[in-house]
Amino acid sequence: MAFGLRNGLMKVRGARNRSTYLPSPDTLTPGSSALTLKSMGSRPRYPRSYGPRTSWGGMLTPAIRNIIIACTGVYLLQTVLNLFSPNAALWFDKVFGLVPLAVTHGLRFWQPLTYLFLHDGILHILFNMLFLWMFGSDLERTWGTHRFYVYFFVTGIGAGCTTVLVKTLLYALGVHVSLLIPTIGASGAIYGVLLAAAIVFPDRQIWLIPFPVTIPMKIYVAGAIAIEFFLTLGQGGDNVSHVTHLGGALVGYLYLRRGLFLYRARNEYLDWKRRRAKRKFEVYMRDHKDEPPGSSDDRWVN
Repeated sequence: MAFGLRNGLMKVRGARNRSTYLPSPDTLTPGSSALTLKSMGSRPRYPRSYGPRTSWGGMLTPAIRNIIIACTGVYLLQTVLNLFSPNAALWFDKVFGLVPLAVTHGLRFWQPLTYLFLHDGILHILFNMLFLWMFGSDLERTWGTHRFYVYFFVTGIGAGCTTVLVKTLLYALGVHVSLLIPTIGASGAIYGVLLAAAIVFPDRQIWLIPFPVTIPMKIYVAGAIAIEFFLTLGQGGDNVSHVTHLGGALVGYLYLRRGLFLYRARNEYLDWKRRRAKRKFEVYMRDHKDEPPGSSDDRWVN
């Protein structure tokens, strides 16, 4: 192997007379076009993140955030009205809260929607929004924002309509219920969210506050619904609309299982059509079994 220097390049000759030109050591000096660490900049290849990894923007999904903002804004308005004009606050609750008699006789059809955004006290809205965030965030991430919006309002409005229907029927049957007391709060929709969480994440472990034990989501939600059912049977002066809670869970279940019901109805209808066609074919074959081949039209007419 021989070495030679020509025009700043080092020539290398191999055993088979192949030559390759390599840069000479004198030319390996940093220049304007040389690739150096300084020309690459001081930015690291894998940037580090400092500070907390979580933020409110990541913890709150879009639908959950917007619902919390809307409920909080309405609650602040209620608070201002209570401070400066209690009569106006009472009028606000009766107009936008869920009053069964106002819906059936006053035709205030907006109330099954607007009652969701009204709350009675700081603890009421605090626990409702907390449960909405705890059980609804993963649902929205799984379903998407649009589907979660649809489900939330379907269960909330359905819970309101169930409350109006049940109280109106009980009043017609002579049961002592008031049709003039407004129902407010998003609890009906939140019970629908609880039921959906139990169906989508049935085996997820839930910490049973304040006890240091965890139970599956499906057991937690089933227990909550059972408690609401028994409280509905013996409700007295606890000032909680347990019918609305059960209505939200019921509407949520029917909404999530609507596809199963529709598929079952469709399959039963198709089975009936097949059985009907089979009977018609058997009748046709029985009526024409003694005819010789080709004596009649072989086309099948249904």
